[in-house]
Amino acid sequence: MNGLADRLDPLLSNIIKNGPPGCACLVTYQGKTVYENYLGLSDIETKKQITPNTIYRLFSLTKIVTCVAALILYERGKFLLNDPLEEYLPEFKNLKVFKETNGKVYTVPSSKKLTIKDLFTMTSGITYPGVGNETERMTESVMKGIQNRIDNGQKISLRDISREIAEVPLAFEPGTEWQYGLSHDILGVLIEEISGKRLGQFMEDEIFQPLSMSDTFFTVPKDKIERIASVYSIDADGVLSTGVNTVGPIRINQPYESGGAGLYSTLHDYSQFAQMLANGGSLNGVRIIGRKTIELMAQNHLTVENNKNYNWDYLKGYGYGLGVRVMEDLALGGINSSKGEFGWSGILGTWALIDPKERVSAVYMQQLFPNFEAHYQPRLRAVIYSSIP
Repeated sequence: MNGLADRLDPLLSNIIKNGPPGCACLVTYQGKTVYENYLGLSDIETKKQITPNTIYRLFSLTKIVTCVAALILYERGKFLLNDPLEEYLPEFKNLKVFKETNGKVYTVPSSKKLTIKDLFTMTSGITYPGVGNETERMTESVMKGIQNRIDNGQKISLRDISREIAEVPLAFEPGTEWQYGLSHDILGVLIEEISGKRLGQFMEDEIFQPLSMSDTFFTVPKDKIERIASVYSIDADGVLSTGVNTVGPIRINQPYESGGAGLYSTLHDYSQFAQMLANGGSLNGVRIIGRKTIELMAQNHLTVENNKNYNWDYLKGYGYGLGVRVMEDLALGGINSSKGEFGWSGILGTWALIDPKERVSAVYMQQLFPNFEAHYQPRLRAVIYSSIP
């Protein structure tokens, strides 16, 4: 990848000049690291530099790991994508759905069963906390109650959370719309129920330990806490401030093993995971997942009927697969990558790109809210692909 550093270095320098105090990026191509750089500060007050040891909150970059973990169980015949979720988590039987007629909100029994695939594809009707609809408002109340009980020392399992979420009527009939939400958190509950292990332990046994990802976890060990990068917010004048406790509806430090947003990792660790996927499911002689399963994951699973809400402007040209964006239309997106390139990002600006066709992986890390992902990430992608021979 000739000239990659000459293009990426100034771009990253410009990013920290106008956004986060520090960032890092690692790119692999054909099984080799072709770019790795760490710029700026992980903490402004202490002047601590971003280094290879810096630990980042992944937030929604966790989702790819959770989906791969679930697909490992799929490969073992433990479930099928079209299986009703209620067969494994009975709390999701007899679901209700919110409807609105002439301004009146009411519930009706769901005419469709929620499938495991609906969790992967965010077509479950389960939302994040918020105020956009009645499901979001009820989910907000449920999650605040769970948070308060945890803060007061009560132990709450992922299954406990699942049971409470299942009591909230869905925002729409399963499979009929797309909405970002807690679907992958519930997928994490499914992993625990099927495997008999805690979500973090299953990931450790099946992904982190085999890939030598020794700095990836839901709970950072005490002797590594000082390596966590500080989270910053930025105002309209470009002034940074720390002490951020929430990011939208999400707390900075999740109190449970959230399959949708809870992992911490380093640039190198997550790059091991991304490179494994770009290599067709194996790395350094260790196979994590099958090539054909990655192909299934990295194809568009939305339909003309249910994709109307999947309309984030900077993801033009992308469909949505089993928990990942999937490049479908290069011309529509104005993108120089490959059809089938996939990945996701996190709310603090963490980002991963995976391309099995070219065997390219790229991981970018920062800790900033708002994250400016619509500005940085397409530029990172454009620069990286411009250097492929």
